[in-house]
Amino acid sequence: MGPRCRWGLMMGGALVAVFLAVAMTSRTAPMISLFGRTNKPCRCGDDTPKYSGMVEGCCCDYETVDRLNEEVLYPSLQELVRTPFFRYFKVKLWCDCPFWPDDGMCRLRDCSVCECPDNEFPESFKKPRILSSEAFVCQEGKPQATVDRTVDRKAFKGWTEVDNPWTNDDETDDAEMTYVNLQLNPERYTGYTGPSARRIWDAVYSENCPKYPSEELCQEERILYKLISGLHSSISIHIAADYLIDESKNLWGQNLSLLYDRVLRYPDRVRNLYFTYLFVLRAVTKATEYLEHAEYDTGNVNEDLKTQSLMKQLLFNSKLQAACPLPFDEAKLWKGHKGPKLKQQIQKQFRNISALMDCVGCEKCRLWGKLQVLGLGTALKILFSGDDHQEHSSLDLQRNEVIALMNLLNRLSESVKFVHEVGPSAETTMEGQIAAPVTESCPFHRMWASIFNS
Repeated sequence: MGPRCRWGLMMGGALVAVFLAVAMTSRTAPMISLFGRTNKPCRCGDDTPKYSGMVEGCCCDYETVDRLNEEVLYPSLQELVRTPFFRYFKVKLWCDCPFWPDDGMCRLRDCSVCECPDNEFPESFKKPRILSSEAFVCQEGKPQATVDRTVDRKAFKGWTEVDNPWTNDDETDDAEMTYVNLQLNPERYTGYTGPSARRIWDAVYSENCPKYPSEELCQEERILYKLISGLHSSISIHIAADYLIDESKNLWGQNLSLLYDRVLRYPDRVRNLYFTYLFVLRAVTKATEYLEHAEYDTGNVNEDLKTQSLMKQLLFNSKLQAACPLPFDEAKLWKGHKGPKLKQQIQKQFRNISALMDCVGCEKCRLWGKLQVLGLGTALKILFSGDDHQEHSSLDLQRNEVIALMNLLNRLSESVKFVHEVGPSAETTMEGQIAAPVTESCPFHRMWASIFNS
């Protein structure tokens, strides 16, 4: 046998040995390929968090935000928004869309907010007192959708009736306003989909803030985009976290595919969520003096004292003050001679976004859209309205603005927690499912695939 044949046999034997060795290990390890293909995404440095370092445009890092959210903010906010003061939100649900005829369709009854007629309320409910959720009766027999109109009849001391310049609704106008128990109307999947739902977000991005921020945009314009993107991400996360898995069985659960498709596969959307969270948190900490001395008066002395205590515990938490004393630095904005004009321009854009909430064709979606946009508008008002050199005591807030602000902070806290806890495993699962298989375009590829699939 010649040297060339012996060399050929040796190479062939070596290849067979390699095939067999890799085939044996592939039964317990992720599939690998000599051609750079794999059935699982290659993650270099899996132990390193995907989101680390400083949150862009903010003064805290991702690790600190996750830790503070888990240890301080999330548990405090969960308890705070369940108190009677923060449970009820005044909202105008029945407004005509100022931009186009309302053609929104909701596939599920859960997208509606059911309002009980006055004759279904016990007489005592019509007095200024705290309502028990067990006492609600709804014409549809669904207490989860009940609307309460009676809480606002008691005057709350210390709250002003001034309109928010950043939002479209006149919050001082009680005409057609109703009170909604937020705990009985959770933000979750409603079946509101299709062109009507897409048109809302298309209008928000295309007409009022750039969809893809570029270096040509000034810092203030980029901030507006990031705030809207972060809010959009949070809403999508809540829909995915509480999704109707099986309508016939009324089975609710997590939709990780939706979470991945709408948020996780776009890292900027996760980053913007964290940015928005810190932005709103900064507004709350800046208003500390106002919020500390506000009267959270609902007529229930014990509950009101508890609300005030919870608020002070949140505002003066030592861990929060030590780890993230300044979540966002607003002092660097609106500089130069163009500053005042730019602020008016962005304020007008945000008012347009606020007006678009009247075009949402789903009552429950409209409720949470209006609340969270008002909460974001309140954060903008706290950080950017008036002279930066004025004392915080000059700040004037409506009761409804504070309710919206704290509920928004809680929704963002829930979204950050869900992404931090569920995001990594959801990404691994979804990316493993969508990885492209090896295309057997030649006999050698087919032989290779048969070894691994045997």
